Amino acid sequence: MDWSQVTFKKIRGLIVFTMVLLVGLWKFDIVLDALVFIWGIVFPFVLGGAIAFIINVPMSFLESKIFGKDKERRSAAKNKIARPLSLIVTIALVIGVIVLVMFVLVPQLAETFSNLGQSIAAFIPKMQEWVKEFTNNPDIMAWVNQLEFDPDKMIQWGVDFLGNGAGNMMNTTLSAAMSIVSGFATFFIAFSFACYILVQKEKLHVQVRKIIFAFIPKRKAEAGLEVCSLTYKTFSSFLTGQCVEAVILGSMFVVSMTLLRMPYALLIGIIIAFTALIPIFGGFIGCILGFFLIFMVNPKQALIFVVLFLILQQIEGNLIYPHVVGGSVGLPSIWVLAAVTIGGNLMGIVGMLIFIPIVSVIYTLFREIVYLELKKHRIKKVTAHTVEEYTEEEVEKMQEAFKREHAND
Repeated sequence: MDWSQVTFKKIRGLIVFTMVLLVGLWKFDIVLDALVFIWGIVFPFVLGGAIAFIINVPMSFLESKIFGKDKERRSAAKNKIARPLSLIVTIALVIGVIVLVMFVLVPQLAETFSNLGQSIAAFIPKMQEWVKEFTNNPDIMAWVNQLEFDPDKMIQWGVDFLGNGAGNMMNTTLSAAMSIVSGFATFFIAFSFACYILVQKEKLHVQVRKIIFAFIPKRKAEAGLEVCSLTYKTFSSFLTGQCVEAVILGSMFVVSMTLLRMPYALLIGIIIAFTALIPIFGGFIGCILGFFLIFMVNPKQALIFVVLFLILQQIEGNLIYPHVVGGSVGLPSIWVLAAVTIGGNLMGIVGMLIFIPIVSVIYTLFREIVYLELKKHRIKKVTAHTVEEYTEEEVEKMQEAFKREHAND
C-alpha cells in the first residue's frame, strides 16, 4: 500500500471539509434557508417513517398472533394476505379508538367541564372566607375580593381570542384554508408512504442492506446494522411500555376513584393516562391537576386522592410495570433521571420521551465497549476492592473462539 497516497487523500479530504465548513459559516443564512427548504420537502417522508415505526409495533404483534411467527411454515396464500390484513386491522383499531374518544369520552368530558365551571364559581366565595379567617393583610384581601368567575365572560374571551388572536396569526381565511389543505396533503403523503414501508418492509430491509454492504466495509456495516437493530428494539420496547403503563394507570384511577365516589374520575383518569407518557415526572403533573380539581369540590377528598395516587403509583411502578415491560429498556434509574432532565431541557416533552431510549442505546454500546476493553487487558471481574484476571487457559480458549468466529472474514 502506498502510504503517501493514503496520506494525500486524507489531507485532501480534510481541506475540502474545511472549505465547505468555512463557506457554510460565511453564508450561514443561505445555508439555513436551503436546509429549511430541503426539510420541507423531506418532512412528509420523515413523518411517514415515524408513523410506520409506531404502527409497526401493534401490526407485528397482530401478525404474529393471527398467522404465527414462523413465516416458512405458512402457506403461500397466508403469507400473501398476512401483512395487508394485519395492517388493515391495525388501522381499524386506531380509527376505532379515535371514534371511541370522539363519541363516548368527549360528551362526558364536556359535561365534566360544565360542572367544573359551577365548581369554580362555588369555590371562590369559600376561598374568600378562608382567607378572611387566616389573614387581615389589606393587599391580599383586596386581591381575593376581586376574584370572580363569570362563564359568560369566559365564553366572550374565547370568542375574542379566536376572532382576534387567530386572525393575527393567520391573516386571512384563505391562508388558514390553505394551511389546512396543506396539512391534510402532507399527512396523506406521509400515511401513504408509511403504508408502503409497512407492506414492503422486508424488501426495503434487504435493499438497504445491499446498499450499505456495497459502499461500506463489511465490519463497519455489520457494526452499524447492529446499532440500528438495537436502537429499533429499544425504541419499540420503550414505546410499548409507556403506552401500556399509561393505559393501566389511567384505568386504575378511573375505577378506584369511581368506587370511592370522587368527582371528575373520568377526566382525572384521562389526564393521568396522558401525563404518564412523560417518564418520571408525568404522573406527578397529573396528580397536581387532579388535586386542584377535587380540592375545589371537597378538600378532604383531595387529600384522600393524594394518598390514593401514592398507593397506585407504588403498585404500578413496583408490581405491574416490571412484569409488563420488564427491563427491556435496560437503563438504570439514575440514567433515566439524567436522560429525562437533559431531554426536557433541550427539546421539552418530546425530548423527555426520546432521550431515554437514546441514552439506553448509548449506555448499552458503551457497556459492551468497556467489557471488550477489560477482556483485552485480561480482566475478568472488578469489585469494590479486588480485580480478578483471566487465567492463561481461559485466554487461549477465548482466542480460539475468536479465530473460529472470524475464520471466513
